[in-house]
Amino acid sequence: MAGNAGILKHSSNVSGCALAIEDIFKEAGFPENLFRSILVKSSKMDKVIEHPLIRAVTLTGSVPAGRSVAAKAGAVLKKTVLELGGSDPYLILEDADIELASATCVTARMINGGQSCIAAKRFIIVESVYDEFTKLFLEKMRQVKMGDPLNKENYLGPQASKSLRDELHQQVIKSVELGAELLLGGEIPELKGAFYPATILANVIKGMPAYDEELFGPVAALIKVKDEAEAIQVANDSIFGLGAAIFTEDIVKGEKIAKEKINAGACFVNAFVKSDPRLPFGGVKDSGYGMELSEFGIKEFVNIKTVYIK
Repeated sequence: MAGNAGILKHSSNVSGCALAIEDIFKEAGFPENLFRSILVKSSKMDKVIEHPLIRAVTLTGSVPAGRSVAAKAGAVLKKTVLELGGSDPYLILEDADIELASATCVTARMINGGQSCIAAKRFIIVESVYDEFTKLFLEKMRQVKMGDPLNKENYLGPQASKSLRDELHQQVIKSVELGAELLLGGEIPELKGAFYPATILANVIKGMPAYDEELFGPVAALIKVKDEAEAIQVANDSIFGLGAAIFTEDIVKGEKIAKEKINAGACFVNAFVKSDPRLPFGGVKDSGYGMELSEFGIKEFVNIKTVYIK
């Protein structure tokens, strides 16, 4: 739309997806070579970034990957847009519709097997509704059926790799060792593949991996707070700032918290965070910088030129 040609380097373990995306562009009638997928190892990408015809770089990935790409692009004075990790907080306030909140939070945590930068990660619950929310949330998480994702009866498929699954499991184990209460899941199942069950950790506090780190998989961290003010403070107590959600029946209050008090690129009220091509999408802090989607996303990769005629 902005007149740029594009090159896509996908994750090495999903090269088939990269080629399928290229085929879609061709089928849509785009000119030959306007969009190409390249099958190149990450270790070989320096030369691609340095190439004089590459003018800007965008990355979706981990914080370390973002730092590396930004450094390489910066060394050759090329703009970057980075969409990195997230540890999205979902605030359950004392006037929330708990049935709506619990159902929405299960969906938000389990999307794509929990493997989404904008999946709900930390559930921050005001103590007056903590027990009610936890009961309903636990009931709904227990109903999540794990297995072959090609079977429509299953809701939770495998993780992207065994190494990622094992890393997630270690975060759970460490959090429990530090005092978190395991309410559900938390054990590697005897299934072929990188499966991990729907898992809930309660009594999560600062200093635990479940509080401080991104849980990239189907693990929910429940954090009890005394009131709305503490909920906001805990929500912002993170190196990440991608998405956030607030559950309250006071829409005016919810909008004010979302607009003015939460440090995140997207804040939703009484709904789970999702991307939409009509809306700008991006984060702050270690979640990256710059915008994708919408008019803002298009303008990230154009140059503004001033022409003055007398």
